Amino acid sequence: MTARNLLNIAPPYAVEHALKRLGGNLRTARLRRNLTIKQVAEKIGTGPRPVSDAEKGKPSTGVAVYIALLWVYNLLEPLDQVADPTLDEEGLAILMKGDRIRGRGTKSLDNNF
Repeated sequence: MTARNLLNIAPPYAVEHALKRLGGNLRTARLRRNLTIKQVAEKIGTGPRPVSDAEKGKPSTGVAVYIALLWVYNLLEPLDQVADPTLDEEGLAILMKGDRIRGRGTKSLDNNF
């Protein structure tokens, strides 16, 4: 029997709320473009169920579906700000202070991949 992911069953309130809001915004974007769920599903190469689930904000929906929907609606560019390390003020402050969290292992990191 496969272990259940608690994040899918009972996500933290903030996560659940953000997913519901994102799903609602994705639905609004689709409707503003006069697209059906079926049309959008065909564009991203999936079935209608994952698109519908994403619009409902279901946490079990894969992140690829959410990203693909943002791409279809041409909303992916604002997501670049999330991953931009120069905008991570908290992370930069920690780095500058020297208080980074380090692993517990005794082995040092190397560049041998």
